Amino acid sequence: SFSSFLFTIDPILCCDLSRGPISEARGAHFSHSRHGPTRAGRSGPDGEAAGRASERASVRGAPERRKTMVGTGRPVFVLFGSSIVQFSFSNGGWGAILADVYARKADVLVRGYQGWNSRRAVEVLDRVFPKDSTVQPSLVIVYFGGNDSMGGHPSGLGPHVPLTEYVENMRKIATHLKSLSDKTRVLFLSCPPLNEEKLRLSVSTSLLSPLIRTNESCQRYSEACIKLCNEMDLKVIDLFNAIQRRNDWATACFTDGFHFSAEGSKIVMEEILKVLKEADWEPSLYWKSMPTEFAEDSPSDLVASDGKSTINISEWVFHREILWD
Repeated sequence: SFSSFLFTIDPILCCDLSRGPISEARGAHFSHSRHGPTRAGRSGPDGEAAGRASERASVRGAPERRKTMVGTGRPVFVLFGSSIVQFSFSNGGWGAILADVYARKADVLVRGYQGWNSRRAVEVLDRVFPKDSTVQPSLVIVYFGGNDSMGGHPSGLGPHVPLTEYVENMRKIATHLKSLSDKTRVLFLSCPPLNEEKLRLSVSTSLLSPLIRTNESCQRYSEACIKLCNEMDLKVIDLFNAIQRRNDWATACFTDGFHFSAEGSKIVMEEILKVLKEADWEPSLYWKSMPTEFAEDSPSDLVASDGKSTINISEWVFHREILWD
C-alpha cells in the first residue's frame, strides 16, 4: 500500500513529513549552520546532539512517528492505475520521465496494477490511500478505463465494466482522493486510443479469449471520464485526442497496440507538465517552481575554472535529451 513506503528503517534519521522538510526554502523548520542542518532555535554540535536525543525520545514515546519517510520531507506524487501505470517506468515510460524531471523535488510512487479495472480500484482505495496516514500525497495521477472499456464476456467474467458503473467508480476514486488532505491534487488521464490490428496480433488466442477492444469504445469511456472531471472540477488530460494529434500515432505510440512506447510516453509527459504548469494550485506542483533539495552552495561543489570558487550544479539538467518545460 501507499503507507507501506512510509516506514523507515531508522526513525532517528528521519523527520516527520507533517512538520515540513529540512530545507530552509521549504518551511524553515530547520536551519543550517557550518555544522550541518539543525533544529530551528539551535545551532552547532550541542544543538545538533540535543536534537538527535529529542528525536530518539519522541520516537520511543510516540509510535506513530515511525510512520515517516526515509530522508527529508519531499512532496509525494502517486501514479494510480492499471498497466498503463504499472508499465510507466518501462521502455522510456512517462512515469520514469516524471521521476527524472522531479528528481530532488518530489518522490514519484507507482501504484499500478496490470489488468485492473475501476471496480477493483475502488475495492482497495482505503488500503492504497488510507485516510489516517500521517503523510498524504501532494498529487495523484489516476488512470483507469482501457480494461473497463473492453467488450463483455458471455460468462460475465473479465475486466469489462459498464459505462455507468465506470463513471460512478471514477467518481468514488476522485471523492476519496480529494478527502485525503486540503493539499492533495488529483489529475485524471482519460482512455487513450489503440491500434486495433496490432493489438489483435500481439494477443495469444491460445491463452486468452478474444479481446474485444475498439477505438469506438475507448472514445466513449474517454469522453465519460472527461465529462465527470469537468463536473467535479478536476484536472483531466484527454489522451484519446492528444495521442492522435501525431500523424503516425497508430504505429509510433504503442509497443503492442495499446501500451505506450517511448514516443507515446513523451506525449503523455508533455500533457502532464502542461497541466502542472498552468494549474493555479498553491503551492505550485510545476517542477520549475518547486525547490530543489539541498541546493545550497557548498565548498564541496565542483571547482570553477578560476580555481578560487565553486559552481553549484544542483539545478543542471544537461543529461536530458529532451529539455522539458
